[in-house]
Order: sequence, then C-alpha cells, then structure tokens
Amino acid sequence: MSRLSHSNTLKTAAGYLAGLLFGLGLAVSGMTDPARVLGFLDIAGAWDPTLMFVLGGAVVTTFIGYRLVYARGTPLFGSGFQLPSKEDLDAKLLGGAALFGIGWGLSGYCPGPAIASVGGLSLPLLAMLVAMVVGWFLAKRV
Repeated sequence: MSRLSHSNTLKTAAGYLAGLLFGLGLAVSGMTDPARVLGFLDIAGAWDPTLMFVLGGAVVTTFIGYRLVYARGTPLFGSGFQLPSKEDLDAKLLGGAALFGIGWGLSGYCPGPAIASVGGLSLPLLAMLVAMVVGWFLAKRV
C-alpha cells in the first residue's frame, strides 16, 4: 500500500470515527428525539433546556480541541488545515441559515440527529430527510 493510499485510508477512518462519536453523543444526550429540540424552542410553554447544555458542552469541547490541534502546527492526516477564507456575511449565507433554522424549528431535526435517527425511521423523519436531499439539489441549481 502506497504512503498516499495509507494516508487516505487513515483520513477516511478518522472521519468515520468522528461521525460515529458524534452520532453516539447525539443519541446519549437525547438529541435524536425531535421533541427535545421542539421543547427547547417552546420558550412560552414547557421549555426544555437540555439542548442548551448539549450545545454548551460542544462549544467548550470545540474551543479546547481547536487550540490543542492548532498547537500541533499541521493535522495528523493532512498537509495543512483547510480553513474557510470567506469572512463576510452575504444574502446566501443568511438565507441558508434562516432556511436551516426554519426547517429545524418545524421538524425538530437538523441533519446530524436526523441521520443518526434513521434506525427508528418514522414518516416525519422520512419527510425531513427527503426535503433535505431535495434542498441539496435545489441549492446546487441556485
């Protein structure tokens, strides 16, 4: 196996491991249940703060993790970090963020928990996944 092929295999395995860890975290925290997300958004009713703690834990973990990773200078399985270069807000970014938020609020799912919940597929989840895929194709056209 060549060095480049071995590096790509390790990079792919690391990606799958990160995805598995993310999905496991969503399941353990209960964030695959759309009722939890909708409960968080229902600030005038039976408000559920669980999502706030999960997001807070993610922010703290990311804050510490990025500093540790950047201290290395280069990534483990790549030649350099691939960071976004865009720094301005435009209509596409704001419109996409608004659509994401509306979809999340209506369904209780964002893409990560939706995919992690496929094992317990229901009609609302299927509708959300179909709408998400259609949205991807529409976004490519627009």
